[in-house]
Amino acid sequence: MAGTLAIIIGLSTLVFTVILSLAGIFDILTLAILVVSFNIIQWLIAPYLVGAIYKVRALPENENPQLHQMVDNLSQKSGITKPKLMLAQIPLPNAFAYGSPLTGNRVAVTQGLLKSLDEGEVEAVLGHELGHLRHRDMQIMMAVSFLPALFTYIGYSLMFSSMSGGKKNQGSSGALIGIGFMAFSWVLNLFTLYMSRLREYYADRHSASVVDNGAQKLSTGLAKIVNETKRTSKPKQRGQRQNTNVFKALFITDPDRATTDSAAIAAVEVSNSQNLVEEILSRKLTFADKLMEALSTHPNIIKRLRALQELS
Repeated sequence: MAGTLAIIIGLSTLVFTVILSLAGIFDILTLAILVVSFNIIQWLIAPYLVGAIYKVRALPENENPQLHQMVDNLSQKSGITKPKLMLAQIPLPNAFAYGSPLTGNRVAVTQGLLKSLDEGEVEAVLGHELGHLRHRDMQIMMAVSFLPALFTYIGYSLMFSSMSGGKKNQGSSGALIGIGFMAFSWVLNLFTLYMSRLREYYADRHSASVVDNGAQKLSTGLAKIVNETKRTSKPKQRGQRQNTNVFKALFITDPDRATTDSAAIAAVEVSNSQNLVEEILSRKLTFADKLMEALSTHPNIIKRLRALQELS
């Protein structure tokens, strides 16, 4: 992760230096300040947006003391302060860690997760989410994801300014430069997605280290989540799914990948968790799988389960 972060920051610094030499410093700096400010504000209020979109509420300890005890134990093993435990009232089986300086750290589980997974699998999923908090993934991804946005806005700004006035040759060159920066933003976003996938592997590894037999429990839990997400993602629920996918990078698995990932387990009974995992592991990765993974915030389910098997 550190190497990828260095590449992203290094390339960004290089391109930003080129930008300052080709455009007015004041205008570009103003735009940069606005983008940074917008991202910071978005980060601060994100927990409130997440709460509204996913129908999240605080989960009192007396409502589910066993789950609270589980989070408390895992937090101690992880060396972090216990986050506030939340319940997302949506049918999709999933979990996510989030928070900001205004709200503190939070970990949410969905109603679908508690219904679909057994106790050990829920514990492994929580271990994964606490791994994100332990590694400060939210802060890292927030800082890195602002860079592609910055260069996209700069590209648009250069294109619009070239079209709104100026000499013909200068206008065409400004538009080309703007397109070039937008293309660079897309390349930079590929690095950001790669880092997002890396953080999922690190969180998986953390879960395996703090949960007894965590690698195996997380493997079966992930397989069940993929399978159950496909079951709950019916065509008539697409409008609701679009709302619940706004912050899909927070989830332990990507809801948009459910149809593809579940193809490997279509013929297996959900009740047999081990067969579910073995069926996924037996599937071969295709070029389409690798291409889709490159454009996803989460690793391919086959590669992810193979990594967990190596840990176990």
